[in-house]
Amino acid sequence: MLSALDPSVLAPVLAGLCVLAASLGLPVPTMPALIYAGSVAAGGPQPVTIVAASFASAFAGGLAGDTAWFFAGRRYGFQVLRLLCRVSLSRDTCVRRTESFFSRRGVRILLIARFVPGLSVVSVPMSGTARTPFPCFVVHDAIGVALWIACGLLLGHAFANQVDALLLVLQQFGLGIGSAALLIVFGFAAWRWSRRRKLLRGLEMSRVSVSELHELMEAETAPVIIDVRSAESRQHDPFLIPGSMLLDLAALEQAMAGIERKRCVVVYCACPNEISAALIAKQLRKLGFDNVRPLLGGLDAWREQGRELHPLQPATT
Repeated sequence: MLSALDPSVLAPVLAGLCVLAASLGLPVPTMPALIYAGSVAAGGPQPVTIVAASFASAFAGGLAGDTAWFFAGRRYGFQVLRLLCRVSLSRDTCVRRTESFFSRRGVRILLIARFVPGLSVVSVPMSGTARTPFPCFVVHDAIGVALWIACGLLLGHAFANQVDALLLVLQQFGLGIGSAALLIVFGFAAWRWSRRRKLLRGLEMSRVSVSELHELMEAETAPVIIDVRSAESRQHDPFLIPGSMLLDLAALEQAMAGIERKRCVVVYCACPNEISAALIAKQLRKLGFDNVRPLLGGLDAWREQGRELHPLQPATT
């Protein structure tokens, strides 16, 4: 069906749909669609019209999807961020990582968010959660979307000959632009899924359940328990598992210097899939801590089972 469309029509349609889908959180690669649109414009009879239509379509799709997530973040707060962390196929979509960026740069992060894997998916609803004024959000997000689209179209224009050659190769294998688009989407989703599963599989067997952690805490040698949430996440949910150590990731090696490498270390976060905990556990293993175990379900699982929580003490100056 897509192959039957004129390329000058297909390019704007494909660009708009792909950017909209990606903005809504679907595992759709936007850059190939933008590159294709740029290549069509380079070889088309009306290049300015095709570029303008592709840019407008993609821009409208990106801004529409981002606006929806912005208001979802404003209304539902951290529940939306946890949902994204749960359903996203990207191992880079980590609430803790984005919170760290957002705390340093604020809404300005939207200017470059699309250029950093996994960042735009969480930074947009985080802007709503942070109660960023909507006009301020729109200005920064619009510039970021425009820069991303412009880069894609320019790349397509610059490598138009290579794109045409690739399409000819695909045609020799009986693949039109529609089949190629579906192949790219499914291939991209499979790659994302495999990367995330690879990260979690390495620590899956070592994850500790809430009941197991409770038993370890009552043992003679209690484990080292580390809260790896960001400062923003702790502010939103100011409670800790008893005995937790707050870790400064910027000084990870120094913070763990006085701890025996043979000790059992349990790390937990607020991500439903323990992505933050898994990433920190991987770093700790590189430092020589062999017995590192992420908490299955994180802080939410501990709370859901009615275990004791201690309030986070405010920092003293």
